[in-house]
Amino acid sequence: MTRFLTVISVKEAVAAAEKIAPPVRAVSVPVEQCAGRILAENIAADTDIPGFDRSIVDGYAVRCSDTTGAGDSAPALLSCAGRVMMGENDTQLVIGNSVCAYIPTGGVLPAGADAVVMVEYTETAGDTVLVKKSVSHGENVLMRDEDFRCGETVFLPGKHLTPQDAGVIASCGRASVLVADKPVVGIISTGNELVPASVVPKPGQVRDANAPMLAAWLYEYGCVPILYGIVGDNREAFEDVLERAVPECDVVLLSGGSSKDDRDMTAGSIAQKGSVLVHGIALAPGKPTIIGTIREKPVFGLPGHPASAFVVLITVVRPLLDKMLGLSKPWIPSVKATLAVNIPSQRGREEYVRVVVDKGVATPLFGKSGLLNTLVKSDGLVCIPAGFEGLEMGSEVEVILW
Repeated sequence: MTRFLTVISVKEAVAAAEKIAPPVRAVSVPVEQCAGRILAENIAADTDIPGFDRSIVDGYAVRCSDTTGAGDSAPALLSCAGRVMMGENDTQLVIGNSVCAYIPTGGVLPAGADAVVMVEYTETAGDTVLVKKSVSHGENVLMRDEDFRCGETVFLPGKHLTPQDAGVIASCGRASVLVADKPVVGIISTGNELVPASVVPKPGQVRDANAPMLAAWLYEYGCVPILYGIVGDNREAFEDVLERAVPECDVVLLSGGSSKDDRDMTAGSIAQKGSVLVHGIALAPGKPTIIGTIREKPVFGLPGHPASAFVVLITVVRPLLDKMLGLSKPWIPSVKATLAVNIPSQRGREEYVRVVVDKGVATPLFGKSGLLNTLVKSDGLVCIPAGFEGLEMGSEVEVILW
C-alpha cells in the first residue's frame, strides 16, 4: 500500500464526508427540554401573538389626544373609570373623552384607549388622575399580532435552539417540538503505546488524550459519544472492536493508526470491511486522515496527535455532523482579530495555526508538533487557505475558538 491513496483538498474531503452523512433523524422532546437541540420542523404561530392589545407598563389607559400638552406645570386632568384586571377582558370598561383606567403590565387595553401613561408620570386625587406627560398613539402598548400573525413562520428547521426560543415555541401553542436526534459517535483509540488516564505511563507509553478530548467536544456539540477504549496494534482485536462499534453507532472515529508504517491497520481494515474514500488530505496538521464507510456508516481515521485530531474533527468531521443534525449554519464560535506577526505557510495545503488572542490581536503560538501545552495555552486556530503562502502581519483573521 502506498503512503497515501491520493492527497486531496480539504474542500474535496469535506464534500466526501458530507456525501456519506446519514440523514437527519427527528425526535419529539418536551419544549422545556429543547434548548441546545437543533430544530427539525417548521414552527408557526397558531394564533395572533399577542392576541389582544396589551399594556407593557403599569399605568393608565388613555386616549392620547387627552394628554396633548400635558406636563408638570399643566397636567391633564382625567377621570378614572376603574381598573383593568389581569387575565380579563372587561367589555363594559370603555375609555371616553377625559377618561382613563388603571392598567397593569400585560393587561387588556380597554376599548377607546390608544395609549398608556406610565404610573410614574401621574398623581391621583380621589377619582381624578393628574397626567404630567403627553403620550403618542400606541405608546406603551403592544398591539395585537405585533409579535407574530397567526400562521406566520417563527422558526425554520436547522436552528440551534436557546432557552428564549423555548418560550417563543410555547407561545406558539407547542408543548413538544421535533428536534434532530443526537448522532451516536463511537471512539476507538489505537496504539500499543497508549494507556488510560488512570495509569501512570512507563517509558515509551503515553496517556490517551484523544478519546476524552474528542468525546468532550462531541458531547458539547450535541452528539452522544461512546468510548470503546484502547486497542493495541493487533488487527484481530482491532477488527473485533470495530465490528462491535459499527452497528451501535452512527459514526465511528478511529484515533491513531492513520499514517503508513509497518503497524498500520486502519486503512486496511476499513477497506476490507467497506471502502476507503479518502486517505490523505492537503491539511496541516491532519494530512494522513482517512474517510471511509463500513456498512454505509461513516468511519474516520484520525491522526494520533491531539492537535491534529482536533483540527480534522472541526474541519472534516464537523460538516458531516452538521448535516446529520440539520444545522443551518455551523455551531462553532469564532472572533475577528488582527494578526500580530507574519505566518509563513506552504502553498497547496490548508494550514491551521494555534494563536493567542488578546485585545483583538492574534499572536501565533508556535511549538514542536508533539507538544500538548499549545492546546491549552492557545485560544483557537487561524486558517491559512491552501492558495496562500502565509498571512501578513496586520491582516484581519477569523480565529476559531477552542
